[in-house]
Amino acid sequence: MARQWILRGQEGFETSLEYQEGISIPSTQDLAADEVLVKMHAVSLNYRELVIAGPMGINGPINPPLVPGCDGSGIVEAVGPSIRDFRPGDRVVTYIVPGLVDSRGDDALPTITDAINCLGQGHDGTLRSFAVFKETGLSHAPKTLDWLSAATLPCTWLTAWNVLFGLEGKKVGTDSWVLVQGTGGVSIAVLQAAVAAGATVVATTSSDEKASRLKSLGAAHVVNYRTNPERWGEEARKLTRNGRGFDHVVDVGGNETFPQALAAIRVDGVLSVVGHVGDKSAEPVPLFAAMMSTCIVRGILGGTRNHLKELTRFIDEKGIVPAVDAVVFELSEAKDAYRRLKEKKHFAKVVIRVDHEA
Repeated sequence: MARQWILRGQEGFETSLEYQEGISIPSTQDLAADEVLVKMHAVSLNYRELVIAGPMGINGPINPPLVPGCDGSGIVEAVGPSIRDFRPGDRVVTYIVPGLVDSRGDDALPTITDAINCLGQGHDGTLRSFAVFKETGLSHAPKTLDWLSAATLPCTWLTAWNVLFGLEGKKVGTDSWVLVQGTGGVSIAVLQAAVAAGATVVATTSSDEKASRLKSLGAAHVVNYRTNPERWGEEARKLTRNGRGFDHVVDVGGNETFPQALAAIRVDGVLSVVGHVGDKSAEPVPLFAAMMSTCIVRGILGGTRNHLKELTRFIDEKGIVPAVDAVVFELSEAKDAYRRLKEKKHFAKVVIRVDHEA
């Protein structure tokens, strides 16, 4: 029998998230021609899971009951008759916008209008022991990763890949300087991928303990934003060659951190906006401010399915092991995992082991 979590509504995960056991495993005979049955081994959580569980969600209401979660890794148990790319025994990770591939192909970039149809919002997601996905909702997992690390790829690492390599003419290389904010999933993924590409990475944090961990992952310098809350962007900029600024700045805080990101970026640098985990009451920053920094501002929501395939090859080639939080939860403890994410007690990715093989 299978296990799963469902959202009964959007009153916050403490109220709406419900654990279920004794669920029937989908039958092979019931698979549609383009569907794949996957035994899930691991799941990772994103900030979007907290938002979706709250009032109205990230992009409107859900249709409960809904299995949450968009990131996961597992092994193929069975395939529908038209499946050609996967077979039983294949190790896979999810791609969170399968409908986008169906309509526009593997090179299509997701937009905010696609969010409502992502796994864990418009379709049942990954927080379950067995799942049926469309073929376009899967990709082969890296050969070199265990289940927990592989589960971090679909949203967080795909976003990081798009940040660093998604814009032609601005791809990160050995001469690049990259600034990341904090120790959340996307920031750590960008740090690890940029270091693997030979870039010099500067990271920000609020504690000496986290600074030590950032350096162990390859950060060349770490700036404590709490000791210099109003000018840490300028402080970071001074670390770059001749103080010219960063080729890439990854902003995860939104209005709270955006002014500092603009202070750190170099002329014609790329400032990627990928999150809004900072103070929601911070004064809105007009986009016109980008003109004063003469930079490119790029909003990013994940990446393409082909990006995910490129990322997989890169990870295997470079031998990268995505960082995960020291505390690993079991599927039955998913609500505790949500709490750890909400309270920002984690480092890198919050991960959930679905079975004892993970």
